Amino acid sequence: MGAGNGRGFRPTAVLPGVAAAALYGWAHWYFAGPGSPPAAVAVAVGAVLCGAACAVYFVRVHGGGALFGALFLAVGLLLTVTTADRAAGRAESAVCVVREVHSQVQGSYGEGAPPAKTVHRVDLDCPGGYPDELKGDGPPPARGEEIEVAYDARRRVSPEPAGTTSPWKPAVWAVLLLGAAGLIAARSPEPAT
Repeated sequence: MGAGNGRGFRPTAVLPGVAAAALYGWAHWYFAGPGSPPAAVAVAVGAVLCGAACAVYFVRVHGGGALFGALFLAVGLLLTVTTADRAAGRAESAVCVVREVHSQVQGSYGEGAPPAKTVHRVDLDCPGGYPDELKGDGPPPARGEEIEVAYDARRRVSPEPAGTTSPWKPAVWAVLLLGAAGLIAARSPEPAT
């Protein structure tokens, strides 16, 4: 029994942590492992892991929090994959020259929606021909400017400007959302018998 609340251990309360660990391990192996699977297999297995965890959570958690808990779990798992991507080794780097910058404004619709943002695709001239472009919504470099780019020679993760791939922000958000999902599961009412 739990301490004073009449509830015993709830296995569903640890499901978010277990699912995140399994998904992070899978994603890390794909992004940084030596013999990782093809991208289609990696995405399919990741989607099945995420979908199965959310389905089990939704079925096992009762009460009004089940939907929100499953949503927190899904977003937390996606952030877990983002963390694995950001933590993956981009062991190579090259100093590249910006050949061209293409900008596109992505609109946002509906009341309360986030503001529109500008996304940039930067065409690069790098030694050896790779990487050949960067994508992002940060301030773009000027045409003709030299920038250092970190990349994975096996091309499993996208190239990024050197020094910009910290995994801490998505990791913190993942922990908060997965913790909220676990808390909702731990406090859910007992199923009717």
